[in-house]
Amino acid sequence: MINIPGSEKKRIVIVGCGFAGLTLAKKLRNSPFQIIMLDKHNYHQFQPLFYQIASAGLEASSITFPIRKIFQNYKDFYIRKAEVTEIDPSNKQLVTSIGIVRYDYLVLAHGATNFFFGSDKMKKYSKGMKSIAEVLDLRNSLLMNFENAVASQDEAEQNRLLNIAIIGGGPSGVEIAGALAEMNKYILPKDYPELKNKKANIYLIEGTDRLLNVMSEKSSEKSRQFLEKLDVKVMTDTLVVDCDEKSVTTNKGEIIKTGLIIWTAGISGNKIKGLSPQSYVKNGRLLVNRYNQINGYENIYALGDISFMTEEKYPNGHPQVAQVAIQQAKFLGDNLIKGLYNKPFKEFKYKDLGTMATVGKNLAVVELPYIHFQGVFAWFVWMFIHLMSIIGVRNKLMIFINWAWKYFRYDQSTRLILRPKNCA
Repeated sequence: MINIPGSEKKRIVIVGCGFAGLTLAKKLRNSPFQIIMLDKHNYHQFQPLFYQIASAGLEASSITFPIRKIFQNYKDFYIRKAEVTEIDPSNKQLVTSIGIVRYDYLVLAHGATNFFFGSDKMKKYSKGMKSIAEVLDLRNSLLMNFENAVASQDEAEQNRLLNIAIIGGGPSGVEIAGALAEMNKYILPKDYPELKNKKANIYLIEGTDRLLNVMSEKSSEKSRQFLEKLDVKVMTDTLVVDCDEKSVTTNKGEIIKTGLIIWTAGISGNKIKGLSPQSYVKNGRLLVNRYNQINGYENIYALGDISFMTEEKYPNGHPQVAQVAIQQAKFLGDNLIKGLYNKPFKEFKYKDLGTMATVGKNLAVVELPYIHFQGVFAWFVWMFIHLMSIIGVRNKLMIFINWAWKYFRYDQSTRLILRPKNCA
């Protein structure tokens, strides 16, 4: 057993400190439970701004916050940096990288990872955007391609290194495409004057007939117009059927020479050994009821991206977005407290608060329950909501200063290639 003080209280173990785990822990602050938080990192990361790290718009420290600082004043609350490798439901315990952890209630909120639809080549050659480590690796690769292009004497190789293929036209794909297009337009000519007669070709490849399928057709069309205004080559109704280190091939027979493949097309739940196969559904998500209990387990719950819950309005499950995770966590916190006093649980019902995506400066689309709008006002709304959602006054200030500087100067100062010595 790992070193955690005993308690007469029931123990809730929360795996993962993303939006769901963080919200649940806050909801249960000083509750009649002992809370154990397990995460393989010692920080919370704000995933909606990953694309700005990848495109050198922000530093990673701006969107991360130490977990222990968040929970400094919580009573009977313990944090352990550990990775869960197995669940033992019959003995109510977890096998982790630092030892065994006992639980009375287990909440899985450890999120999702990239899903490549069975393509080993895409898994090998593309760059994902599901963690700080991945987006920093993406940024390093992007900047190294620019450096290698300016050093190359082969024009064809220069062109290839400057080309970028983004697979997936959802919010992440649209946002990283817009950010890279602005970088291409305003940064490359200044940083690499030798390449002033060249530009990076940015391809955004989507398998369905439009971008941003989670939003309305009007917002989808507007985002396409914004991207094409920034010279992004938008390719809808197009599937990538093959790739290698230097190219991608589409189902239409087109071969795109590229120095960087960015994957934003699919995600899959992070599986943990020990749960019944009947608990899982498509894409590795855990089937839960309207109380977020995992199918077949009374005292094990799943929240956020890892969970699959159906409602009349969402027969294919809720969208894998932050608002779902946050609302589920708040609801589960209330229900767990009700359970202590033998009060009946309430069923969860998702309330859609809106969807938004940004393409670039003064270019965004926002859909709220009763109003949809695009353009400059939408962009400022997007900025305000994201800025207010960041944890920590220092982080908010850093991001605001970066955004203000970039707004007026079309520049950012985070174009640093930082790698371990043996990877330089």
